Parts: sequence; structure tokens; C-alpha cells
Amino acid sequence: MTTAESTSADRASILLVDDMEDNLTALEAVLGPLNEPLVRARSGEEAMKALLRRQFAVVLLDIRMPGMDGFETATNIKRLDQTKDVPIIFLTGTEADTGYAFRGYATGAADYLTKPFDPWVLRAKVTVFLDLHRKNRQLQRLLAREHQQLDSLAARMTTMERRLAEDEDLDVRELRHDIGEMKETLRAMRRG
Repeated sequence: MTTAESTSADRASILLVDDMEDNLTALEAVLGPLNEPLVRARSGEEAMKALLRRQFAVVLLDIRMPGMDGFETATNIKRLDQTKDVPIIFLTGTEADTGYAFRGYATGAADYLTKPFDPWVLRAKVTVFLDLHRKNRQLQRLLAREHQQLDSLAARMTTMERRLAEDEDLDVRELRHDIGEMKETLRAMRRG
């Protein structure tokens, strides 16, 4: 599924963090064609509040900001269980500086781009993180469904064991039917 074809349930928000209005507007223009929610934050503090209110597929984070800079913001993002797995792409107007790039990666950044950046490259990188985010959510839904099925099987087996232990009048046909259903459920889970 391409980003443009995503359903509303699969939409993944992108957090744009920069203290410069022009930079936020430029990011929105570059990423607008992805048709995903774009959320602005004009400081590290605003970014942290946004991250605690909703899930994001990726954070585009400026390094040089007053107050909490990008490095400190990234460090705080990676410290919290709720946000530690959110990928960060650093964007900086600073000329290519390996010290900044190294520090960015050391704070947990997934990537580092220097402004001005190629819009196609940024869009492609963000698309990769959007796709990974969607696949991760799909996997979580599948695992939740499998856990529900396993819980249901365990409950049924417990009931059967209790009935056997109590030596109730058991209908062997009913018992065989229940066992057959459980086996079929397990086979379906293995295939699925």
C-alpha cells in the first residue's frame, strides 16, 4: 500500500520541529503530497508535549533552536518508553559538520540532513518511516488477535480440565467436538 492509498486508520502523523516559521512552511510543502497529518512544534518543549499526546511515525527535528535544542529534545524523546522508538531525522542549517552529525546519531537519530536538502530525498526517507510505522501497527494488530485466540483456547481447555476433574457426566461427542475446534483454531493460527 502506498502512502497515498492509506486508509484513515492507517494514517501516520509526522512531527515537524523548527523555531523558524519559513522552515515549517517549507517542510509542509515538501511533505504535503504524502497526505499524512503534519503537526508543527516551534520548540523542543512543544515537541515533547505533542509526542506525549499522540503517536508519530517520524520526527523531523531542527538542531538549532532557542531553549531546548534539537540534541536535548532527541535525548528526551529517547528517554521515554512511550517515545523511545520514534525515528528522528535531524535537519540543520549548519554546514556539514561531522561533529554535529556524530552527536545527532549518538542521541538516537535515524538520519541527519543538512539544509538546503533535496525535497525528493527527504520525502523518500519519510516515506520509508511511514511504511515501517504502518507495518509495525499491522503486526501489533495481528499479535493482539493471536493472543486473544490463545486466551480463548486456554480458557476452553481450563474448562475442559475442570469438568474432567469434577468427573461430571461428560458427553464424549461434545468433548471431541471441542478438541477438534481447538485443533482447527491452532492450525489456522499456524497458517495465518
